Amino acid sequence: MRVTILASGSSGNITLLETESTRLLIDAGLGKRETLARLAAVERSVDRLDGILITHEHNDHCSGLPQMLGLWKAPLYVTVPTMEALERTLPETLGKRLRGVEKIRAGERFTIGDIEVHAFQVPHDAVDPIGLTFRADGVKLAVVTDLGYLPELVKVHLRDSDCVVLESNHEPDMLKAGPYPWIVKQRVLSRHGHLSNHSVSEYLSDPDGFDARARYLVLAHLSLENNNPHTARMSAEEALGRRPAECAFGGQLLLASQEKALRPIQL
Repeated sequence: MRVTILASGSSGNITLLETESTRLLIDAGLGKRETLARLAAVERSVDRLDGILITHEHNDHCSGLPQMLGLWKAPLYVTVPTMEALERTLPETLGKRLRGVEKIRAGERFTIGDIEVHAFQVPHDAVDPIGLTFRADGVKLAVVTDLGYLPELVKVHLRDSDCVVLESNHEPDMLKAGPYPWIVKQRVLSRHGHLSNHSVSEYLSDPDGFDARARYLVLAHLSLENNNPHTARMSAEEALGRRPAECAFGGQLLLASQEKALRPIQL
């Protein structure tokens, strides 16, 4: 399984997941030109897709969907409430380019090619937001961004993963002192907003929460205004350093970026 995070952040999210026989796109928050440029930058060429999965209807996760459907003519995997929201907010070209919609639900397992997918509910201010895990070739990937806190059920879904892609959106003090209107700050800080560096550090330091089995831990969806890579990394490293020696994290800590693709991760 190969994972390529092409973009992650409040201006666009898109990830390519590949096995030898199956290719999936997780979210579609960039346009055609930028998506192809990011693929070229990491020397990836995609001639077909077996599916596009949309986690929720916010613009940074779906704005490029009509263009992606036009480019690859892949089936769309989406929950019913999210599909209804997409039809209300995206251009009419969405309907014209659909080549089939597979309706999914939180709590459901389904298969696309040789990849088993498990969708689960996350706390975020969208109509029906989901996190996703993927299993193939004996490995597991978990992708969980856009959630205000980490419920125990979400922590369960993250366990036994070979790669965890987890939101570390903001530093609370930076957010409070930053340029956002107060109503937006309240939204981000709420239990249906975004995970802070502090929330992530509490999770990573807790052996009963994070099992530290992952070979790769990717901090994602970092805010450009209310966080920075150095702060997010230092917070995570400090938390991982607090773990007991018998359950230390021995994997690699990576940071996904809004501006450029992260090098492909081979699992």
